[in-house]
Amino acid sequence: MARLGPVHWAMMAFAAIPAPALADECVQEKAVYGDMDDAYELRFEPVDSEAAATSNKFKFSVRNTPIVADGVVMRSDDQLRANGLIMFNCPEGDVTGADLRACTVWQGMIYASDLKGNIGVLPAEGAGAAARLFLPALGPSIRESSIWGKGKATVAPWDVLTLKGCGE
Repeated sequence: MARLGPVHWAMMAFAAIPAPALADECVQEKAVYGDMDDAYELRFEPVDSEAAATSNKFKFSVRNTPIVADGVVMRSDDQLRANGLIMFNCPEGDVTGADLRACTVWQGMIYASDLKGNIGVLPAEGAGAAARLFLPALGPSIRESSIWGKGKATVAPWDVLTLKGCGE
């Protein structure tokens, strides 16, 4: 009987991951993503019809804490870029730029990837869910935000989140 080396075990483990089928079966507005440390969850939800400038929205939660931040995605005019924003405890009504900066956890482009590493734009509602999301500088931004500290986030995520489920 032949012994399997580490590369063979890794290939077998990767083959057993159901993400490709899940990505084919799940639409973007129901997609649920997680980081590799299982410290964060990004859960998309349908956009309300009155939010015309918003193409996608999501909740971003820090696992094992009560922290749930709101996220929105706005498309560029050419629809080729998806600008994302994660906000926590933002005041309502008339707010200043300083107020908004204080409650912003992360802002930047959100990129989608398939399992082969091909990068593209975040799928719109109704389209199949991306296998992975790339949020550049997410970890460093969290460390500098209001959700970081004792009783809050204490693990900075990698910038890549992987599809782990499909919500209702």
